[in-house]
Amino acid sequence: MAYPRVASFKQYDEFVSHLANLGIEFPCDEQVVTSSNPLADPLHIDGQTIGNRFCILPMEGWDGTRDGKPTDLTRRRWHNFGLSGAKLMWGGEAVAVRSDGRANPNQLMISAENLADIESLRLELSKAHRAKFGMDDDLVVGLQLTHSGRYARPNQKSVSEPRTVQRNPALDARLGIDDGAALFSDDELQELVNDFIDAAVLAQQAGFQFVDIKHCHGYLGHELLSGVDRAGQFGGSFENRTRFLRDIVEGIHSRASGLMIGVRLSVFDFLPFQPGADRIGVADPLGDQRFAFGSDVSGCEVDLSEPSKFMELLKSLGIKLVCTTAGSPYYNPHIQRPAYFPPSDGYKPPEDPLVGVARQLRATAELKEKHPEMVFVGSGYSYLQDWLPHAAQALVRENWVDSVGLGRMVLSYPELPADVLSGEQLTRKKVCRTFSDCTTAPRNGIVSGCYPLDPFYKVREEHDRLKQAKKAT
Repeated sequence: MAYPRVASFKQYDEFVSHLANLGIEFPCDEQVVTSSNPLADPLHIDGQTIGNRFCILPMEGWDGTRDGKPTDLTRRRWHNFGLSGAKLMWGGEAVAVRSDGRANPNQLMISAENLADIESLRLELSKAHRAKFGMDDDLVVGLQLTHSGRYARPNQKSVSEPRTVQRNPALDARLGIDDGAALFSDDELQELVNDFIDAAVLAQQAGFQFVDIKHCHGYLGHELLSGVDRAGQFGGSFENRTRFLRDIVEGIHSRASGLMIGVRLSVFDFLPFQPGADRIGVADPLGDQRFAFGSDVSGCEVDLSEPSKFMELLKSLGIKLVCTTAGSPYYNPHIQRPAYFPPSDGYKPPEDPLVGVARQLRATAELKEKHPEMVFVGSGYSYLQDWLPHAAQALVRENWVDSVGLGRMVLSYPELPADVLSGEQLTRKKVCRTFSDCTTAPRNGIVSGCYPLDPFYKVREEHDRLKQAKKAT
């Protein structure tokens, strides 16, 4: 089924009328103001001042070295983050805490040997920010720490080397995992807890102001939250399923005093989806709603009971900073990063992507209302396209969210936050149209970037390789 493209709505009334026709509603202003814009208001958390309400979200670039160090392509991306004007940097990059946890052989990895190179990314970002904006006193930069679990591909781009924490019939079948495959034992998970703590200590040494203990997108931390039938001390009860996080946080508080901690969380998940008739996404019949953290019994509707309980846990651990997202880019991307154009190995959206945007906005707003003392960074805004600033301004003013996180959008348009805050009209040719090439490229072993809209990537040899890969699917 075809849906109207957001770019076709040139007038505010057309856009909000379409939202009404879809039966969805969220705050969206007709005009973006240049004075007293709530997006320019600072945030204060744990003694840190974040200068405005824009955040750059972490992404995987597939462009590090085989030993986990950044390359010039990685440095260019972090330089652009510094030029963006956003004052909160949620890691900029997903960084593995050890080799077997890398999602691809070129993912960054933090270690004592790599520390100077990882620190250089932060220094480059801050230098670019100071050069453009005159100061970085209100710039807060964190590092996302991760283990990719069942989606680990640490040695070859085409070979999955999963380390799973639970059996999942639908996902096991997709990755060729049989019942005899070894799960992480409790002792191995405790070793991984120590690896996360060691990584946080290194991040603090490198000058990062916070670390994110990643719990989203189907990776290991997220999958543990749905380990309802896992035996042992890391599965079953809510207390056991959150032990991994609690043990990491306890270790960080002990060994890296003063380091702020955040958590990026898939606040809801759905059943895995797959291409159906005409490649439109349908729920996988092997899916089991028990493994969809934050869903109801159908596996395709939101239930925030446990995610809200998770927020209470974060507060008890002294964590105030949380970044909301949803689902996984691997098995239900339409709820995670709504897009008109699917990646080459994906499926066509089973709903107007704006429905997916609204679902994330409302879930974040509901959690913010229940936990007002938490600082919430939202996700899923890129598909709003030209109307992103209008919605972002209203969402912050109406207290649906504290900070607006941008991922794909800054690959094509890194200066968007600065342009919005200075009152500049958006440069429409830079606005992300969710072509999904930034996903299709790495799925085919090609470095990630915005090939359709970024002139830098348009002239690289990978551009032609990507075209050929898309033709072959």
